[in-house]
Amino acid sequence: MPAAFIVINAEMGSEEEVLDELKKLEGVTEAYCVYGVYDIIVKVEADSMEELKDAVAWKVRKMNKVRNTLTMLVTK
Repeated sequence: MPAAFIVINAEMGSEEEVLDELKKLEGVTEAYCVYGVYDIIVKVEADSMEELKDAVAWKVRKMNKVRNTLTMLVTK
């Protein structure tokens, strides 16, 4: 099953709101607020690489108040 970890920077003060919305998305299996360079880390799983790509590109990256992302595809 294809999976990816996505680290996210959200607009200042909107981290909890973005986290709550991420947890509602299909394919999101884990989501946490974190301290450091990024605000949120999310694990997304899908049945195919195409579905994973769509989830990352069209659901997560296009969310309101998401400023930027870095996606790491799981290989093993």
